[in-house]
Amino acid sequence: MTFKRLFLSGFTAFLLSSCSFMDNWLAVSTPIPLTETPHPTSTRIWFPPSETPTPQNLSTKAPTPEMRPGLGTDIVTDNFSNPSDWEIAASNEASSSINDHRLTLAVQSGVYMTSLRQDTLLTDYYVEISAQPSLCKGEDSYGVLIRANGGSYYRFALSCNGTVRGERITNSVRLALQKSIPSGDVPPGAPGNVRIGAWVVGNEMRLFLNGRYQFSITDPSFPIGTIGVFVRSAGETPVVVSFSDLVIREVEYDFPTATP
Repeated sequence: MTFKRLFLSGFTAFLLSSCSFMDNWLAVSTPIPLTETPHPTSTRIWFPPSETPTPQNLSTKAPTPEMRPGLGTDIVTDNFSNPSDWEIAASNEASSSINDHRLTLAVQSGVYMTSLRQDTLLTDYYVEISAQPSLCKGEDSYGVLIRANGGSYYRFALSCNGTVRGERITNSVRLALQKSIPSGDVPPGAPGNVRIGAWVVGNEMRLFLNGRYQFSITDPSFPIGTIGVFVRSAGETPVVVSFSDLVIREVEYDFPTATP
């Protein structure tokens, strides 16, 4: 082998070893970028879960009981055109008269007056009548009489101070069965207008004013009688009240038997 060929062979080997060294150096020295793991990000919850409410059992309100059960047909209608159907009287202190389809009772200071319907004996019934006070104030009163027999009857009294009460009168002796209570249906003085109703069955009597229930009274003393009206002056001024449009309806009703 000549020197030239030996030189070329050695140089070639040097180059090859140099390339291998460079490759290894590049492979080792070239930095490899690190891939950072991203931090977890919070997820916004637009509609966070909430506790499901427990359904509540709502109580059902009991229906309002019918306070005038058993109403039937009309048995008496009176437009106050016949003076002989009522007690009519006149004096210096009090008077009752029928004019223009109205029964008008007028009394002077401190006087009490009644007028009963003739030949009308009733047990169970419902009655309505309109009352129009034209002169009335304070504790002056007027109203209807139930199951009347002469000087004994039940009395629903409306006072001109806006109260109403229930009483039993036995030969001019008064017993309060319902004390005076305020009512928005009682005209506060005069002039005024009110429709008075009474549901009368057995021992119970229920008062209605303008169709609205007021109270009940219970008493067995008078099982039968006629109906009437009254006015009373409690002060120093006269009282004048007119009554009109009387209707009496039959009632067929049996009270429920209490279970033991």
